[in-house]
Amino acid sequence: MIAETPFYQFSPQVLQAAGDAEARCRAVFEGIQQVEEYNQQKVLRAFADNRVSETHFYGSTGYGYGDMGRETLDAVYAQVFGAQDALVRHNFVSGTHALATALFGVLRPGDVLLAVTGAPYDTLEEVIGLRGEGNGSLKDFGVQYRQVDLREDSQPDYLAISKNASTAKVVYIQRSRGYSLRDSLSVDTIAAIIQQVRRVNHHAIVMVDNCYGEFVETREPTQVGADLIIGSLIKNPGGGIARTGGYIAGRKDLIELCSYRLTSPGMGKEVGCTLGESQRMFMGLFFAPSVVASAVKTAVFASAMFESFGYAVYPRFDEHRTDIIQAVRLGSPEGLCAFCRGIQKGAPVDSYVTPEPWDMPGYDSPVIMAAGAFTGGASIELSADGPMREPYAAWMQGGLTYSSGKTGVMLAAQSMLDSGVLKL
Repeated sequence: MIAETPFYQFSPQVLQAAGDAEARCRAVFEGIQQVEEYNQQKVLRAFADNRVSETHFYGSTGYGYGDMGRETLDAVYAQVFGAQDALVRHNFVSGTHALATALFGVLRPGDVLLAVTGAPYDTLEEVIGLRGEGNGSLKDFGVQYRQVDLREDSQPDYLAISKNASTAKVVYIQRSRGYSLRDSLSVDTIAAIIQQVRRVNHHAIVMVDNCYGEFVETREPTQVGADLIIGSLIKNPGGGIARTGGYIAGRKDLIELCSYRLTSPGMGKEVGCTLGESQRMFMGLFFAPSVVASAVKTAVFASAMFESFGYAVYPRFDEHRTDIIQAVRLGSPEGLCAFCRGIQKGAPVDSYVTPEPWDMPGYDSPVIMAAGAFTGGASIELSADGPMREPYAAWMQGGLTYSSGKTGVMLAAQSMLDSGVLKL
């Protein structure tokens, strides 16, 4: 049983449930530590091979010509992800921005974008043109969109992929689950999708939304054939230290096209000042394997604990994980709100704030979000959110340290108990 402390007033039932859950997770935690050590050595080797030094931390201004830190950070990311090149910049404002840059960078009017993992994440719908009119979406520029849904068992529909991939310029894979209760995709599954695509279309560009998945496994999608992977630095690879930014990694020719979209044709990667952000981006990447391991342990603990309360959890605590997200199906708006209020109480920043549902930009229904973080919106820090619609599930992610993440999960349970939505 987890020992009671004077800092938070947990009921005996919550303390007992937490102790039982942690005991069930011990073997899973050992596996997470092995992945952490492998990835930490991989990152350390990349730093050493690229001769990272203090001179790479000095920021540039203006055009940023000859910024060695920017160029070396690109090289380190490329090596870590097993890619030919990378584009890592603080001026990617979000993961969606990095994804949009990549899509607009490689797609042209008349091309076909094929999503093979069902509907994309909510914030990408307007980028594609599934919502909104005349907003400069891919649809406005004449890019055609097609979609292959996952099967009922959440696995790829390989037959449908074969039938549709032959005419696609870009085959788009979303690794994480978004606001759905499907399984996230393992790197092995992504490899199988890529193999299926290659059988019918050797020229297709396979692009993977890698958000929430970096360093959860020992391989990344670029190491199994993906042409481009994209992510946010305020998620896994920023290690809770990078204050903003994103990355695109993959084939060198495609990275060049993406860089033309980010800056301008002819300039590409050769410009872009770093404004003193390089050190935080280097340092965040270095800490990322350890921080991601803490986030995965937090998710595993939450899964075990809330499953013991009778809630459906996705994934279960002992299932193979491919991202840091833990979904808990709470079944009611009251349960979802109480869960998020408890997570907020476990935040080091803005713990006194009471989360309320609101109309967030890019979403089609009100969303409640618990997000008390050192960096605004940083999903690698403990947070939880969910749309106020069926099945009233919370999607929880992050945890800079396991101990603080565990405390936040316990506070979520205590909040639900105090609100009367959890009966123990």
